[in-house]
Amino acid sequence: MCGIVGYIGPRDASEVLLHGLGRLEYRGYDSAGVAIDDGQHLQLRRSVGKLANLAAQLREYPVNGRCGIGHTRWATHGGVTEENAHPHRDASGEIVVIQNGIVENYLELKERLIAHGHQFVSQTDTEVIARLLGEYYDETGSLEQAMRRTLAELRGGNAVVAMTRREPGRIVAARLGHAGGIVVGLGDDEMFVASDVPAILDYTRRVVFLDDREIAVLDAGGATISRLDGTPVTRDPMSIPWDPVSAAKGDYKHFMQKEIFEQPRALTDVLRGRIDLDHGAVLLDELTFRHQELRQLERIYAIGCGTAWHAALVAKFAIEALARLRVEVDYGSEFRYRDPLIGERAAVLAITQSGETVDTLAAMEEARRQHAKSIAIVNAVGSQAARLADGGAIYLHAGPEIGVASTKAFTTMLVASYMLALRLGAVRGVLSADEVRRYIQALIELPGKVERILERQSIYEELAERYHGARDALYLGRQVNYPIALEGALKLKEISYIHAEGYPAGEMKHGPIALIDRDLPVVCIAIRDSVYEKMISNIEQVRARGGHVIAIAAEGDALMASKADYVIEVPPTLPLLTPVLTSIPMQLIAYHMAVHRGCDVDQPRNLAKSVTVE
Repeated sequence: MCGIVGYIGPRDASEVLLHGLGRLEYRGYDSAGVAIDDGQHLQLRRSVGKLANLAAQLREYPVNGRCGIGHTRWATHGGVTEENAHPHRDASGEIVVIQNGIVENYLELKERLIAHGHQFVSQTDTEVIARLLGEYYDETGSLEQAMRRTLAELRGGNAVVAMTRREPGRIVAARLGHAGGIVVGLGDDEMFVASDVPAILDYTRRVVFLDDREIAVLDAGGATISRLDGTPVTRDPMSIPWDPVSAAKGDYKHFMQKEIFEQPRALTDVLRGRIDLDHGAVLLDELTFRHQELRQLERIYAIGCGTAWHAALVAKFAIEALARLRVEVDYGSEFRYRDPLIGERAAVLAITQSGETVDTLAAMEEARRQHAKSIAIVNAVGSQAARLADGGAIYLHAGPEIGVASTKAFTTMLVASYMLALRLGAVRGVLSADEVRRYIQALIELPGKVERILERQSIYEELAERYHGARDALYLGRQVNYPIALEGALKLKEISYIHAEGYPAGEMKHGPIALIDRDLPVVCIAIRDSVYEKMISNIEQVRARGGHVIAIAAEGDALMASKADYVIEVPPTLPLLTPVLTSIPMQLIAYHMAVHRGCDVDQPRNLAKSVTVE
């Protein structure tokens, strides 16, 4: 969740740090701070609230230097105060540290340090790291060695960056577990470190990602990487293709709005290079499974959190229908705690936008522990999930998604899942080349159909005008579209703060029907498929109790127009692929409702883009 930025080089460090932290605002935070070596002292500037407050403080009390670290914090231990904001100092004041993660044994460590005479000035677990660094620096005379010994004391997942006045022009960064990423950026006579690529993309595209239990020592000339046990690591830099301009809102009011409208391009990009219409084949060269292994699979465990869990539900429908392979769907946060019986003829499918979601990573580790391979469907290039996926990583290529509420990452997750299902179906002999070709053609047509949906905006303004004062909403869908009902409800909750529930429509009579009255809007996904008549029956039951029906329906559906208060039309496609299209109105309903209610669309309260701690 927290944002980390560090810089060494000829530029003004405060400018680079502020700019990088600004690129990470989407991650969610409640305070910010920087530490800069001005040539004589380590100068700290910290503030609560938005980054603009820190910028104002730096204008009033400027600090000049060529080496520094910066941080945006999301409170875990300790309240939202300037004293708890990062960076934190050791007892001497000569070492500063920033951290992303949770020190699970910090109380035990803090008590020990207090017994050694330390007086803490914050309530954070990160100050424990600073104090340990100071103690071990006194013993070793090396920040790198002090970091190694400090991390050996910690339980939990941590991304830690530190610097000291005693070693000018040097930054030490380390990663322990899966609580947060560390990316090292390579420039010309300058070096960068960050928790995520967008922070440094304006300065360099050549990066190296740290893996679990790795440490990097940076100076202006480069970086050396090693394992925490001292084993040297040699890793070629990756070239990140993202254009920093794509992370700017441009003419859009919000990043979420921009990302909704980027979906036709994103859907095209996730297909690019992976489909062969001529031969009726899906080319997922990323997969490391041999054909025989794919044929022998007996079960897949699809894992996700939040929106990614809804994508996993859709993946279940696709894989079971197209590959006739059993799929179980689990929340990442529950999977490892139920002691799952995975088995060697099973695989874990991890779906994650960031590739750094701690619960999803833990599920992948559990698969490895039980000698099962995992596949990642992931957006962030070089992320931990991509590196853990010994069965291969299917990148979404959606580009940076800044809005906290996922949009283009979600729909590209669905398309990636369909391609995986088609690949499995072909290898396992379930689908012929002609059948695969039929689905490929439908996938190719999806971006254009999404564009058609996006052209019709007036109805969402009308809906927001009428229903923005609603306290509750109900979302209903059946079969492959019931996960989209769940996703629609989640979107409305997380950005407009209207309570909403999503249900399989057949469950309406088993409780939710009691909620229906003349004040309740009910969003019904009722496209022409095998359960269309059953959805009509559900809609009649809603109408009979005075509920307001907002129908997501097929183009030209006159019957639906006669039964619903509002109809949002989607173009036809193969029934199994309809979630890509029906999810677009769900995003737009939530977006316009939130805007009409004056909510912070891109940074909803209490939420962050990626959850890297439990």
